Amino acid sequence: MNKATDSVLTVQRGMQVLRAFRSDRTPLSNAELVRRTGLSKATVSRLTTTLLHLGFLRHVPGGREFELGAAPVGIGHAYLAGSELLHIANPLLQELADELDVSVALSIRDGLEMLYVGSRASHRIGTLRLGVGSVLPLGSTAIGRAYLWGLPEDEREMLVEQLGRAAGDAAPALVRGIRQSFDELRQTGICSVLAGYQRDAYGIALPVVVGRKRIVMSMSCGRAQVQPDLAAESRLIAPVLRKAAGRFQDLLADFDGEL
Repeated sequence: MNKATDSVLTVQRGMQVLRAFRSDRTPLSNAELVRRTGLSKATVSRLTTTLLHLGFLRHVPGGREFELGAAPVGIGHAYLAGSELLHIANPLLQELADELDVSVALSIRDGLEMLYVGSRASHRIGTLRLGVGSVLPLGSTAIGRAYLWGLPEDEREMLVEQLGRAAGDAAPALVRGIRQSFDELRQTGICSVLAGYQRDAYGIALPVVVGRKRIVMSMSCGRAQVQPDLAAESRLIAPVLRKAAGRFQDLLADFDGEL
């Protein structure tokens, strides 16, 4: 391996470590980073030492665990402030959240997970404790299954296969749930999932395809509610969500940038 290739690999592994941190801001130990990244203990230890020195990580006061430092936060804020797509999306997401009294999210895929790049919540009621940077499972959530449905069929099936392998003994139930959501999307254009990532929380989602580069994303509405009537919520939310997604795609029809 030459020096250039070795440097690229080091950067890739460093990014794996940083991406292991979630928006819930839970501090992580080296052992937990090994579990989340699949990297060796020695590699993780070397990377956390370097990232600590560069300001990308910091120690939790009084402990040996790590949390994100100021450097990646600054990069994230710069992205959010400069994103043409989010500048257009955020007012629409807020309007939708207030109309339906829900949390609304715009998401892209990050490996086998979905990453919130846009998020707005109703000002009137308490909703889900999720925001930009939140990460949800790709296979078990409405926002993830809607994203899968928006992909070309060959790419979609490849990802479903990967999700099945990653799920182990839970694969049959997971894949069955994904196929059921695909049937719902085929028939109605949306899918709805209860407790896909949190008890008594539901998501209702659809795929959106953005701009000239046909970037696949997904948009969802959700709420934490004790024993929700998912069918009734879907009937209420689906037409409003479909209309908002159509407006979003129209507004970004000429978008030619990257996410």
